Amino acid sequence: MYKSMSKIRRQRVADQIQVIISELFLRELSDPRLTGLSVTDVAIDRELQYADVYVNTWDREIDRDKTILLLEKATGFLRYQLGQRIRLRTVPNLHFHWDTLLEQAEAVDSIFDTLDIPPEEPIDN
Repeated sequence: MYKSMSKIRRQRVADQIQVIISELFLRELSDPRLTGLSVTDVAIDRELQYADVYVNTWDREIDRDKTILLLEKATGFLRYQLGQRIRLRTVPNLHFHWDTLLEQAEAVDSIFDTLDIPPEEPIDN
């Protein structure tokens, strides 16, 4: 029972972090190079010390590496703001990653679009 409770708490904290960082992206970050960025997922370790924050955007022109570097530079500000909004003994260290799930989904869609699947023929009894 203890393990499941800790897993539930971790997920709750991860969800809170995702919401708070998303709001910070919308309202607090003034760097125009980070506009349109969204937090797609947050994964947190058992000790609540590290949070992997996954981000993505619909803007295909964005430089992913530069965006991650900008986010790493803003980590101190984001952690401070997170600490003001969430009740934890210590605010987790944030590690930003580019979420490639959208690109993977688009690739699968394009593969399905190229398949030539004939319509199903009715079965005669």
